[in-house]
Amino acid sequence: MIPYGKQDITSCDIQRILEVLQSPFITQGPKSVEFEVEVAKKVGAEYAVSFNSATSALHCACLALGLREGDWVWTSPNSFVASSNCAIYCGAKVDFVDICKKTYNLDVDLLEIKLKKTKKHKLPKILIAVHFAGQSCDMQKIFMLSKKYGFKIIEDASHALGGSYRGFPIGGCAFSDITIFSFHPVKIITSAEGGMALTQIPKYSKKMQMLRNHGITKEVADFENPKKVMPWYYEQQILGFNYRLSELHAALGISQLERLEFYVQKRNEIARFYDENLQDLCLTLPYVETHNYSAFHLYPIVLQKNSGIKRAELFNRFLKAGISPQVHYIPIHLQPFYARFGFKKGDFKNAEAYYKNAISLPLFPTLTLKEQNKVIEVLRKSVNLL
Repeated sequence: MIPYGKQDITSCDIQRILEVLQSPFITQGPKSVEFEVEVAKKVGAEYAVSFNSATSALHCACLALGLREGDWVWTSPNSFVASSNCAIYCGAKVDFVDICKKTYNLDVDLLEIKLKKTKKHKLPKILIAVHFAGQSCDMQKIFMLSKKYGFKIIEDASHALGGSYRGFPIGGCAFSDITIFSFHPVKIITSAEGGMALTQIPKYSKKMQMLRNHGITKEVADFENPKKVMPWYYEQQILGFNYRLSELHAALGISQLERLEFYVQKRNEIARFYDENLQDLCLTLPYVETHNYSAFHLYPIVLQKNSGIKRAELFNRFLKAGISPQVHYIPIHLQPFYARFGFKKGDFKNAEAYYKNAISLPLFPTLTLKEQNKVIEVLRKSVNLL
């Protein structure tokens, strides 16, 4: 079965993990710090804080930005549920901004309209901009709106490590407060499970470091009771969590990071090959803004009205051919959990229309030309020509 996404684990990756297993530290050692330093260097961020998942990173990022019960977080309905669940964890309220019909990212024009119409007490404390499929949102415009309306910005760049926006590497926080990466196995690089928060602001970094480690600090300068300092002394100053990344995961991440540019280049090559061989079919292919360089985590296609086949039938044809596509995403507001907050079908029509006919094709660096041609063959036999 050809999956929609797949990790690439090399002998070098395995050797790095074995070295950690034979070292004194398999958690809370130097590798997690090294991983943070190397990712920060790659994207031009001053600070990086590693986590056991991007979900944990999102949660702590919200708390670091001061999100409290009753505050509002706005995000895209076209994302995995973690992008909004992080606000619920904090007792905040969630709302969504519909997506752009071309990029499937949050529509900045609709955001501006919604901000103008919203009463002050319901304006967002935080906007979480999701870089869907590896392409950045229009962060410059979002940043300008944040200055006018007073909200903080988190970039959920779980799909987008290795991409760029207007020449700025995604993750450098040129137009945001905090950026989040995911290292899940199907992402651009993997640490098996893991995530990271990047920022240019020291107080956010410090807060997230404490939050991931039970709210504890061992920094003498920060102690509330400095007279009690002993070699074993530490202080829990806030309520935190056990969200640390282990040394094993960090070692894998460091090894994978060395191949980041190759992986993103390969993903773009595969995307271009799909473009060249599918452009004459009744499909809407991914659109990338000229000022963006996409990491191409996903290659989502959308069936047009005259495609001659329903999404479910096409999905089953893929499965019968030994290909496992995926659908990204069921709009968050349509999930049963979110119905309890009053969301319903019809609330965000662009996201719903996209979801109705979308399929993500296999895309990962080790996808062979033979496998890609097999995917293309199924499509060409199934979908009408333009």
